[in-house]
Amino acid sequence: MLLVVLIWGINFSATKLAFRDFDPLAFTGVRFALSSALLVLVLWKYEGTLRLPPGALGRLALLGIIGNSIYQALFVIGLSRTTATNSSLVLASMPAMVAALGAATGTERLTRDGRRGLILASLGVLLVVAAKGASFSMHTVGGDLMTLVAVVCWAVFTLGVRRFALPVSTLGITAWTTILGTPLLVLAGLPAMLKTDWGAVSREGWGALLYSSVLSLVVAYILWNRSIAKVGTNRTAVFACVTPLVAMTSAMLMLGERPRPIQLVGGVMILAGVLLSQRRAAPPIVPLRGGGGE
Repeated sequence: MLLVVLIWGINFSATKLAFRDFDPLAFTGVRFALSSALLVLVLWKYEGTLRLPPGALGRLALLGIIGNSIYQALFVIGLSRTTATNSSLVLASMPAMVAALGAATGTERLTRDGRRGLILASLGVLLVVAAKGASFSMHTVGGDLMTLVAVVCWAVFTLGVRRFALPVSTLGITAWTTILGTPLLVLAGLPAMLKTDWGAVSREGWGALLYSSVLSLVVAYILWNRSIAKVGTNRTAVFACVTPLVAMTSAMLMLGERPRPIQLVGGVMILAGVLLSQRRAAPPIVPLRGGGGE
């Protein structure tokens, strides 16, 4: 899981570097097409079949559209309009958002610590977003708000996985929701793909694309699922809280970003709120992926 945290933390900066050569939607379309092909091979190797139980395809397609097509489009466009640091901090509020929506829909019971953690994390997100400036124009905070909407989409996806209770392995759900969410991402990025001068893409751009596709989407997903199987969801989920620290450090080294003190305060509030919301929760929902800038 430390390796997963490292991969996802660096992925924010790697994706920002890729945007120097790729349009965000073109980058996402190519990234998911490549990752889907790899996940088909991984699923075949580990499970020996690509068959799905009756009735699962439609539900997996719906989850794939919400948790990949919409979520990823909002994530990459939001990341292109904000800093890697801000994006990682806002995404860190995912567990608290899942707890809030779970309580609102009756899927989960929100404890007293859960309510306190949710309030603390929400205030932290507000600080991170407000740190971009007091004007609240789309130019300054649009990316942060899009990332926040992406968090809501991921929370809906996570609760949907729990509610549907599909007879499919965690690897199968991860692979199929990625595969079924890819066509819309490819279609959304197709106009930009056709305009891209592929011969002008730098080696750094190709490297960032491969890193984000192979390591962040495929390798990290597999390691995340294996960790859940070996040590459980709670111990696995705690590691995701370290991702923003890695993301901020890599953004400082790779992109020259310098977070403001108010952002750091907001980040501490988010992480503290997430940890508090998971304390003695009954039982927490953990995303199949870690929400770490995948």
